[in-house]
Amino acid sequence: MSNQRASDELNRRNSVFDNTLRPSQFSDFVGQDKIRDRLMLAVEAAKMRGETLDHVLFSGPPGLGKTTLSYILGEAMGVRVKTTSGPVLSKPGDLAGLLTSLEPGDIVFIDEIHRMAKTVEEYLYSAMEDFAIDIMIDQGPNARSVRLDLPRFTLVGATTRIGLIAAPLRARFGLVNRLDYYRAEQLADIVEKSAAKLGVGVERGGAMEIARRSRGTPRIANNLLRRVRDYAQIRADNIITGKVAVDSLALLEIEEDGLDEMDVRILETICVKFGGGPVGLGTIAVSVGEEPDTIEEAYEPFLIMNGYIERTQKGRVATQKAFAKLGMGSGSLPLWNNQ
Repeated sequence: MSNQRASDELNRRNSVFDNTLRPSQFSDFVGQDKIRDRLMLAVEAAKMRGETLDHVLFSGPPGLGKTTLSYILGEAMGVRVKTTSGPVLSKPGDLAGLLTSLEPGDIVFIDEIHRMAKTVEEYLYSAMEDFAIDIMIDQGPNARSVRLDLPRFTLVGATTRIGLIAAPLRARFGLVNRLDYYRAEQLADIVEKSAAKLGVGVERGGAMEIARRSRGTPRIANNLLRRVRDYAQIRADNIITGKVAVDSLALLEIEEDGLDEMDVRILETICVKFGGGPVGLGTIAVSVGEEPDTIEEAYEPFLIMNGYIERTQKGRVATQKAFAKLGMGSGSLPLWNNQ
């Protein structure tokens, strides 16, 4: 029981940390300029007409700001945001209970919307289009359908795998936006803003060191900032300089190009154990002790984007850059075996 309480307290503190750093309005949101401008325009137009905002779909890798933008939309429209996630909505009654409790104009945010049950998704069609749902009362010969009218609301969905969303559901979103990875300069700006909120000093060089190792992702940048802040507080008078950032990130085994321990293990598995590939995702997952979905969604995009591995029909293949990263020669054998 004590372990569970400790885990709950840690989750609570992490949530408070995330909410502290999360921007609450468009002017504070860094990056994704085209999407931000598009959303600001849609909000202004909807408010001018006195209408609810069109349904919005955000897609892209984890940690790029999908949830943050959803809350910013609620703040900009002056309405409540009710949050849930796809796996939680396992039966139509779950969705009905959520939608019937809404006030006019409210935003319903469904994270990982592609993981909703198929039956729930079908109920969502009429809710999004007609603002009504049909529920069944009783069973057998006495069964009858009752139509419930809903207040006009905005559905905001977020997904890391837009290809898994059924075409009928995707077509009901008026605004579809894909978030891309951030540039190092943008992440450095985010680090500086977050450091100010946390009350820790940071020089531009320190912010850039953190940004370069953040895999193009604000969530990772803020998590690294928290760890570097600890180091700076104890060993550097609470000031994050370039050297302080380098030393603290080296302690965390975060490479200069953003690779962490799991990334290196994946590369070692492909290059050393399987001679550079091709090797299947399931085999890699067993070798490194991680779930295949986690590797595919959290680690592979960064490794592929930076040219370390390639996906082929036969499996994953390491590139020459991966061999060089591990200090290996041009073939599948380590450099020290070729000498």
